[in-house]
Amino acid sequence: MPALFRTPDLDLDDDRVLYDIHAMRSALATVLRAPRRWTGGLRRSAQAQAIRGSNSIEGYVVSEQDALAAVDDDEPLTADQRTWAEIVGYRRVLTYVLQLASTPGFRLDAMTLRSMHFMLLEHDLSKSPGQYRPGVVYVQDEATGQTVYEAPDSDAVPSLVDALAQRLEVDRGTDPLVRGAMAHLNLVMVHPFRDGNGRMARALQTLVLAQDDVLEPSFSSIEEWLGRNTEDYYRVLAATGHGAWRPERDAHLWVKFCLRAHHMQAQTQTRRFREAEELWTAIDALVTDHGLPERTADLLFDAVRGARVQRPSYARRAGLEDRTATRDLGRLVDAGLLHPHGQTRGRYYEATERLMHPFLAMRSGRRPLEDPFPDLMDEIRRASPPVTEARTV
Repeated sequence: MPALFRTPDLDLDDDRVLYDIHAMRSALATVLRAPRRWTGGLRRSAQAQAIRGSNSIEGYVVSEQDALAAVDDDEPLTADQRTWAEIVGYRRVLTYVLQLASTPGFRLDAMTLRSMHFMLLEHDLSKSPGQYRPGVVYVQDEATGQTVYEAPDSDAVPSLVDALAQRLEVDRGTDPLVRGAMAHLNLVMVHPFRDGNGRMARALQTLVLAQDDVLEPSFSSIEEWLGRNTEDYYRVLAATGHGAWRPERDAHLWVKFCLRAHHMQAQTQTRRFREAEELWTAIDALVTDHGLPERTADLLFDAVRGARVQRPSYARRAGLEDRTATRDLGRLVDAGLLHPHGQTRGRYYEATERLMHPFLAMRSGRRPLEDPFPDLMDEIRRASPPVTEARTV
């Protein structure tokens, strides 16, 4: 079997951080098991943030509103056609992962990965969706044009991908957070496709987490965190790979980086759950005070969290006739809770200052997240060359 990056031995600090992460994940899973009216909104938001984060790393940047539109299968408000095609492709892949990875009998193999790649890029046949790359691939620093990574020869790709799929089956006893990190690293370093390798590696990591079946993968993914910390992400990959396919190199810094991301993301989700409970109480009070239909609370919850509300999506999700949805939105505008923008088909609604007040008060009182590895990023910077943005050629 061809050599891949080996899972490193964990140290006591890693074990401590893993313990903390699993404790937070178990607590979040316990909350999700009890029916709460806000979980659907947070689930949609988490998936949208993952889509937005993973694509932003590759330069496909969309607003939070358009990311939610992708989840809801709505039209974008601002994204251009090319960017939207990339976003929708990644939504297909992530939906596949979220729906199927934890089902009995699901098997991850090379053909599964190639099918996921086809879903990602079927809108652009010039990128050979579902096919391995035919030649050498270089990753270049966009600022300098310097080659920062050279992937293994294309002849080695099929056997390396097969070896990765086999290892993921054999290593089922490895902690899923570590297993997912190593799956991500090996796929992105093999770089088996002409394009989309980073997004495929991040989707694969989320797939491995989905197989864990403890916390829903929407809330387990670190794609949002990686998107918010892209420079650090590139830096740790550079520190691990050092310019070429060298699977004998130590992957410990990479695993620590992923554990740090999981810890920070779990803290973020914990805070969101707590704030959602408080926010829903405040929204319920507003709905009652204004004599509004209870169904509008879900819509207001989305608006407070930054979504641009549109009548078609509201009507579809609430199971309403268009005229009923229009009447609800009109009442929310009259109550001073939503502000309309645009006319007719392009009309959308945003939260007013009055509606935002409870959320802004909560946000102002947020405490900083705790860094579980406070010295890690300094260590990674010392171990890696300067990195700006990378592109595959």
